[in-house]
Amino acid sequence: METHLRSWTKSISWRVLGIIILIVISYGFTRDLKQTTWITLIFHSIRLVLYYFHERMWNKISWGKIGYVFSENNKTKKEKR
Repeated sequence: METHLRSWTKSISWRVLGIIILIVISYGFTRDLKQTTWITLIFHSIRLVLYYFHERMWNKISWGKIGYVFSENNKTKKEKR
């Protein structure tokens, strides 16, 4: 499980990369900075929120996570199924 702050930080850093790519692509098509700005702001605002909730949903699913099983003497790594 990760904190909400970590989920938001990952979401924002991923979106920054996407913003740069979309700016280049949309400016290449529109050649208009105002249209490029609106396209980029709207698209990535929506994507930011959707990604956050997507990450939080996946955190609730144990499939594919590596967990730790604690015993009295030691802890061992065990894959959750």
